[in-house]
Amino acid sequence: MSTIAQLVSCVDGYDPEALRVDKARAAICACLVPVAGVENVAVRDALGRVLAQDIVPSINVPGHDNSAMDGYAVRFSDLGENESSLKQIGTALAGKPFHGKVAPGECVRIMTGAVMPQGADTVVVQEVCRADGDRVTIPPGRKAGQNVRAAGEDLKAGVAVLKIGQQVRAAELGLIASLGIAELRVRRRLRVAFFSTGDELVSIGAALKPGEVYDSNRYTLHGMLARLGVEIADMGVVRDDPAALERALLLASAHDAIITTGGVSVGEADFVKQLMAKLGEVLFWKIAMRPGRPMAFGRIGNAFLFGLPGNPVAVMVTFYQFVRDALLFLSGRSDDFTIPLLQAQSAAAIRKVPGRTEYQRGILFREGNTWKVRTTGQQGSGVLRSMSEANCFIVLEHERGRVEAGEPVSVQLMDALA
Repeated sequence: MSTIAQLVSCVDGYDPEALRVDKARAAICACLVPVAGVENVAVRDALGRVLAQDIVPSINVPGHDNSAMDGYAVRFSDLGENESSLKQIGTALAGKPFHGKVAPGECVRIMTGAVMPQGADTVVVQEVCRADGDRVTIPPGRKAGQNVRAAGEDLKAGVAVLKIGQQVRAAELGLIASLGIAELRVRRRLRVAFFSTGDELVSIGAALKPGEVYDSNRYTLHGMLARLGVEIADMGVVRDDPAALERALLLASAHDAIITTGGVSVGEADFVKQLMAKLGEVLFWKIAMRPGRPMAFGRIGNAFLFGLPGNPVAVMVTFYQFVRDALLFLSGRSDDFTIPLLQAQSAAAIRKVPGRTEYQRGILFREGNTWKVRTTGQQGSGVLRSMSEANCFIVLEHERGRVEAGEPVSVQLMDALA
């Protein structure tokens, strides 16, 4: 099996000392292998899961030609250039079809969803018709086959409608249920362990001593992971002690992925790099981005490791830009789950130097017919308030310099970052 270093070295432009964001994504992607385990679940329990089977209908949906509207089922050949008078011979209801045959000059009252009577091929909506006893007057100008839903129009028997690797959303639940399928094969949930490192960190509920701070990173990580539908193992705070960190990493390596925060910056405890190298294969990168420059990536046992910076905003940015997509891929997703970049007009000038990608926290708003965006203000990587106030990232590309007011910029909506 190729090493992590061999796999990432094949990425064009790979430079661990100044790694572009797109190259870092490509390097991570080159190493990942989706989980192979599958399990059977009831349809109702499949929301958010990843399909491990194609969904191939054994029946047509709808199963019969049926009416799309309330009205009258007629033979189009009976309709002319002038008004047509037809005899109503019965009624067709959803679930209670009309069992006779529509002969020339006849029609059937029909409700939405009802099976089309034999002989009829067109439905005329009730609003344009006049009924007098058993006689129905149809105005001219109708179209052949109008307001009729053909059998198999939605789903055709034998033709796959969902593919392996698709996520099951609410719409897919209904679609699968419409086929009478009660149980699905899905990928097992990805198992992710995470912990924070640092002697200065204190769990909430404890009193702070001088120099200590509450550990917020585990709570933001828990929230971001929960939205991805993975199994979560919160391993708490690990002190800056080699033996404690080794125990934590070995325990975490029983999972599919490990996320750590802190301990990857230049100048931090050297034992972190040495220990990770001892237990597995881990690369340390300096990514050309702000915030979130230092990052580690590798593998310990069968678990992929993502070593994120310690500053709260940098944790969230690096998670959203690297870890999110990696975890979705590991979960077996094969559909396009990348978050699109939208365009908006910058409401004010933004400072930026070329040579790195910046993710400034922004507020997207509408002014007249124009979508505009402004920053949340102070953009320090420790200002977690900037993430709370923001509804988007302002993504300033690697080569871009200063942005002037009124210029277009790319934005990435945070609500889409599930």
